[in-house]
This record gives sequence, structure tokens and C-alpha cells, in this order.
Amino acid sequence: MSKHTLATLVAGLAILILLPFTQSNYGVFVLCSWLVYSISAMGLNLTLGYAGQVSLAQASFMGIGAYMTALMTMAGVPWPVAMIAAMVSCFVIGFLLGYPALRVQHHFLAFITLAFNALVVLVLRNEEWLTGGTYGIVGIPRPEVLGLPTQTPVAFYFFVLALFVLMAAALYAIIRSPWGRTFKALRENPIRANSLGVDIRKTTLLAFAIGSSYGGLAGSLLAQLTQFIDPHSFGLTVSLKVLLMVIVGGAGFFFGPILGALLIVLAPEFLRFTEGYYLMIYATLVIVLMVFCPTGLLGLVERARTALKLKQNPNATTWEAGR
Repeated sequence: MSKHTLATLVAGLAILILLPFTQSNYGVFVLCSWLVYSISAMGLNLTLGYAGQVSLAQASFMGIGAYMTALMTMAGVPWPVAMIAAMVSCFVIGFLLGYPALRVQHHFLAFITLAFNALVVLVLRNEEWLTGGTYGIVGIPRPEVLGLPTQTPVAFYFFVLALFVLMAAALYAIIRSPWGRTFKALRENPIRANSLGVDIRKTTLLAFAIGSSYGGLAGSLLAQLTQFIDPHSFGLTVSLKVLLMVIVGGAGFFFGPILGALLIVLAPEFLRFTEGYYLMIYATLVIVLMVFCPTGLLGLVERARTALKLKQNPNATTWEAGR
């Protein structure tokens, strides 16, 4: 990591630390929502952006993580145990789901994960003895960290921020590891990767399972943030929302899902002054972005940077300019 990148990250972290003190309680809630959905989108980015597999089940893993954390903490289980159990469970379920599902690829896989998402929502809605059915679960406690409560919006924001930084660092380590390079090779050319000895099935399963565990953690945090969950909170709409975050920000870019989540979460808030028209304007902006920049915002930045390098050095190849 270059000194310039490190300095940028430190500056960004400093802004995130100071930002909640300039916001109202609702503003802090929106910032927490952004960080939570960023964690979920980071996991999906590993599956989609690096392993090249489309999944519409991220909301279902968020739901599994949310309900597990809610039920366990309300039963007196310490929050670290509940959240780790939620992540491990989502990892195992993601692995088990991926094993038969990954016999198919791309849009066929999307259909299977879509069906799984619908199945999870049905279970959450119909098993009232466990999940509360359509009434959901209310009064989910927020954790105490080192004896300090996180009941206030700012205190809970820093709890979420700490986990966000931890999970981002873990994902960065994965991407920079040999596994990360294997994920990229699988996305670019599965046949060539297989010819070089890459176990395509094992690698894709690992990416899918890790991405699922990120969704489980995001669901755990969402349950504690809102202190209320119901099956509707984890339907197909939420899966599409997380998918949109990854695509808008830039699939395959480390900061892509974080930027995408920022736009998808904050844009509706900035457009509320248009009253009944804000959803139409919001949808139009997303459509225009996808038409003119299908690789997302960071893809647009990358293209501009490559074009500038080619202009400065006309003899360089496109590959050399993009490095």
C-alpha cells in the first residue's frame, strides 16, 4: 500500500470519526445504515466482483444473521457469541447452498439464490412460534462493549464503525492473498484458471460462503440498529438493493460497494425535497449511470485514469496504462 493511499485512508477514517458529532440522531442512524449495508455489499462484491457469480440471496443471509442474533441475545447469550454464531451459520449455510447451486453459473445461479431468498422469507413469516411471524421481533438489545453501553446513537455508530473497519481490513487481506488472486483469475477466465490448476468449484464455494458470512454480520448489526426486525426487511427488494450497491459503486473494486452503498442509502435522503417524485428521479439517475457507465463509478474513474495515461504516453498499451 502506497503512502498516498495510506494517508487517504487515515484522512477518511478521521472524517468518519468526526462526522457523527455534526449530525442529528436521524443523521447518525443513516450513517449507521450506510456502514451496515457496506458490510453486506462487501461480501457480495467478493462473490460477484471477484468470483464472478451473481447472487440474489444476500438479504436472506442478513435475515438469518439478524434473527439469530436477536433470538440469542434476547435469551441472554452474550452479543459476541451471538454475532460470531450468526456469521459461522451463514458461512456454513452459504457453503451448503453453493455446493449444489454452483453446478450452474451466472443467471441460473441467480435464479437458485432468488428461490432461496424467497424460502427464507417464507420460513421467517410462517414459523411464528420462533420468529414472531409478520409481527416480527421487537426490543432487540444493543450490546455493551467493554462495559460501555451503546444505547445512544453515537455510541452505537462507533461500535458499527469499528466492525466495519475490521471487516474491511479482513477483506483487503483476503483480496491481497493468493486466494484473492485466484478469485480474480476465476472471474476473468475460468477455463484458463482451471488449466493452471485452480479448483474452480472449491474457490467459488469459498467466495460464496465468505460473502454469506458478511451478510450475516450485516444482518446482526441491522437488528441491533433498528431494534426491530420482520420478514419484510429481508425480501428480494433488499437483495436487489445490495446488488445495486455493488454494481453502481463498481464490482471488482475494493471501495466499489462502499461508495455504492453511500449513494444508494444517501441519495433518497437528498432527494426527499422533491416529495412524491424522488423515487422517479432516483431510478432515472441509476438507469443513466448504468447505461453510460456499466462498470460503476469507480470503473468510470479507472477509465478516465487510463485515458489520461494514454494521452501522456501514446506509445503505452491499454494494459500498461491501466496498471
